[in-house]
Amino acid sequence: MGLSFLFVTGLSGAGKSQSLRVLEDLGYFCVDNLPIPLVPSFASLSRERSGEVSRVAIGVDIRERGFLKEFREAFETLRAEGHAVELLFLDAGDDVLMRRFSETRRPHPLSLSAGLPLLEAIREERSRLSALRKRADRVVETSGLSTAELRIVLGKAYGSVDPEEGLTIYLLSFGFKFGLPMDADLVFDVRFLPNPNYEAELAPMTGLDGPVWDFLLARGAPEALEDFGRFLKKLLPRYAAERRSTLTLAIGCTGGRHRSVGMAVRLAEILSREGYILKVAHRDIAKEESRYKKKPEPLSGKL
Repeated sequence: MGLSFLFVTGLSGAGKSQSLRVLEDLGYFCVDNLPIPLVPSFASLSRERSGEVSRVAIGVDIRERGFLKEFREAFETLRAEGHAVELLFLDAGDDVLMRRFSETRRPHPLSLSAGLPLLEAIREERSRLSALRKRADRVVETSGLSTAELRIVLGKAYGSVDPEEGLTIYLLSFGFKFGLPMDADLVFDVRFLPNPNYEAELAPMTGLDGPVWDFLLARGAPEALEDFGRFLKKLLPRYAAERRSTLTLAIGCTGGRHRSVGMAVRLAEILSREGYILKVAHRDIAKEESRYKKKPEPLSGKL
């Protein structure tokens, strides 16, 4: 019996390492930077341990010499042996990649091997991988994706879904000021609730903290939850009846720190009692955390 192989590649800095961590959480046996000529041997070893390994994700990139030719040969060899083989390509804009390399202070692979300046290295790599991108089974553009959104995108694409388990719902809190989630199927706006950010004691907290939720409880949150719950209890079975395996429900407030977070958590509790599988993530909860950290007092007096 063949195994399932997922090759993860794309532009350097587009999120390969993070994607492999997500895939590992989804049950894949993950290997990063395995030399391409060793892939058939690795597949043979994995087949011998098919009881332990059934889905394998292999991260590959342009750092290997002869990458494209060797990759095509390995890809076709695995398929000829009866394995299911897919290719995931991760992409991002030049400006985003430049910023990521600048923030991490890591050199681009082609800057090391070919001595190219960063922007030229990115463009050269994009040119070399253009044919591979066209061949990919799935292309994920990561420029605007947070870690939470990447987890949802890959979870919906590669999560192991058992039809008997029913509909899996991804609940994602977010802030409208940072943009709508790219992968949302339904969006609920909870900006009609009073904003705890305007309360001095509550502003540094999040919707995960009890005082924030107590504030919302006294100001319309229970009624809103009841309305949302009633609506979703009627709607979600229709998605399930259409054999929909996953659904992303995004809940937004202004900054994604207080109201949307609290409402997402409580709505997950309501829906879990209906038998749905729930995954909760908070996209923007920490984006403005530095605003609330106490600044050191200035020195007084003369030195």
